[in-house]
Amino acid sequence: MTMDKGDELTQWLIRSAQGDRLAFAALYRATSSKLFGTILRILGDRALAADILQEVYVKIWRHAASFDASKAAPTTWMMAVARNRALDEARKRKPATLDPESEGLHLAAPESDPLAGRDRSEELRRLLGCLDHLDPERRRIVVLAYCEGLSRDELSARFAHPVATIKTWLRRSLAQLRECLGT
Repeated sequence: MTMDKGDELTQWLIRSAQGDRLAFAALYRATSSKLFGTILRILGDRALAADILQEVYVKIWRHAASFDASKAAPTTWMMAVARNRALDEARKRKPATLDPESEGLHLAAPESDPLAGRDRSEELRRLLGCLDHLDPERRRIVVLAYCEGLSRDELSARFAHPVATIKTWLRRSLAQLRECLGT
């Protein structure tokens, strides 16, 4: 009987928890590109993603003993570690928000094509106008989810609503924004 990939990853995690560096190296080779891709999508910076990937594997090495195969697949557990670390880093860097009172929205970036800047400003103005049509709480949820990277669970805890409600509100709010923007 052959071991499937999940069983193999589980064994490597168990052996890593016991200090087996060869198992950890095999685990890294098998999963690093997938974790790197996830981190890169969140952060959008290859060098930063590579640094965060290294931190993620240090954390996986240190916490491999806390992995419980009965609760999650090994890739699910490792992806959660990577995603959470990348989101923490993204929050630290405080991306520009869609809050009209934010100073960052009033600063114009230097453009080689002045018309491109005007088009972006017009799109942002339209988006802000459409966001104003949302209920204030739902608007804040959309901004926190899509600009600051908060998960549905984090939003649920922050706003004291069930995760299913947050998911529904996000879906409906995005549909309302699409309709308003005509996309």
